[in-house]
Amino acid sequence: MMNFGSHSIGEEDEYKKLVIRMNPPRVTVDNNTSKKATLVKVDSANRHGSLLEVVQVLIDLNLTIKRAYISSDGEWFMDVFHVVDQEGNKIYESEVIERIQQSLGPRAFSFRSVRQSVDTQAASKSTSVELVGRDRPGLLSEIFAVLTDLKCNIVAAEVWTHNSRMASVIYITEEANGGPVDDFDRLAKIKHLLCYVLKGDREKQSAKTNISVGVTHTERRLHQMMYDDHDFDREGCVDEKEEKGDKIKLVISVENCTERGYTVVYIRSKDRPKLIFDTVFTMTDMLYVVFHATIISEGPEAYQEYYIRRRDGFPVSSEGEKQRLIHCLEAAIRRRSTEGIRLELCSKDRVGLLSEVTRIFRENGLSVIRAEVSTRGSQALNVFYVTDASGSPVQSQTIEAVRNEIGKTVLCVKDDIYSKASSHESGKFSLCNLFRSQSERFLHNLGFMRSCS
Repeated sequence: MMNFGSHSIGEEDEYKKLVIRMNPPRVTVDNNTSKKATLVKVDSANRHGSLLEVVQVLIDLNLTIKRAYISSDGEWFMDVFHVVDQEGNKIYESEVIERIQQSLGPRAFSFRSVRQSVDTQAASKSTSVELVGRDRPGLLSEIFAVLTDLKCNIVAAEVWTHNSRMASVIYITEEANGGPVDDFDRLAKIKHLLCYVLKGDREKQSAKTNISVGVTHTERRLHQMMYDDHDFDREGCVDEKEEKGDKIKLVISVENCTERGYTVVYIRSKDRPKLIFDTVFTMTDMLYVVFHATIISEGPEAYQEYYIRRRDGFPVSSEGEKQRLIHCLEAAIRRRSTEGIRLELCSKDRVGLLSEVTRIFRENGLSVIRAEVSTRGSQALNVFYVTDASGSPVQSQTIEAVRNEIGKTVLCVKDDIYSKASSHESGKFSLCNLFRSQSERFLHNLGFMRSCS
């Protein structure tokens, strides 16, 4: 029976591959139908993960999805995405249109993404370090200090925190030659010391480190790391604090549509970049299949409605499963936190830059709740979201003290409310505002407001 079953599964997989080869994806880029957005239409044979891969390609091309209509009953899916560029304009550049068609069309075949969430060229020549542990003020500073002391250069990184947990993917090279760290003894020492830092004086079991050579899709990996760490079911989370400060509340409902055999997932939240990727990835990774969906993300609020089933063809079967799905979606939306004040650091790259900057943050009582790090050539571009040690907004005088120490033309504040308040008080931000506009154009030319070191 076991052999027969395995043979049947193998035949089914081969049949699906044959269907895809006989019916390659058809991609249309339409600039005529809508006045506000470019329509990207994808028709293809269906398989698990197809929707996620299409969304990932669009997001990795720095496109914003304003609307989406998904239909994938049976063996075929037909998706329509209304997309704009980072400035909210339709897509007219022939190079971008060609990349959409190449990335989603027949030659792509498996919807391979064209770039990662970090600088792929730099990361491909580096060693990947994955870290998971209990978050605490100053942790990131300690991690970067250890890597600097070990003569490692940080070429790219992304750090998320949620529910008192921290996950990060850091790409490092040897300071001496700029190549990947591949010596077994060196790697063992790096892993041991980083694990020691993660555990601190309280964490005894759940700190984790992993080291590998090569590039993964960083944001997908971070979601998986935090999901495996069960950040979605920990107490003491930021939800209540976030709800108090937000006019737009996060609402998620999961109900069964009995007559049609679907589970309907409805999400209303504050809109932000990559929101759709985060929700689609979570459902796909939890082995749910999206059959129909309507997504509207054209204002401060975003509305998402999904008709799903489990991969075995059945809807959500219990209240416990329903609550788990809700909690996992909540966590996925909140992991990519934009709370706190956004600080952009633009500087010539040098060894130890991140260690020094995060040390100054720590000494001034700032806690980094999210970070994006990358290097392009000799330029370092870093983005940090910071709060005080208790998770509350940082006082303006503290930010000014940090900027004075690091350099006002190097570290700029990207926070409208803070900038207006500070400007009204003393007019201190005139130089930073000028630099920030230049910095934003530079960041936009490089990609989606990425950072570096």
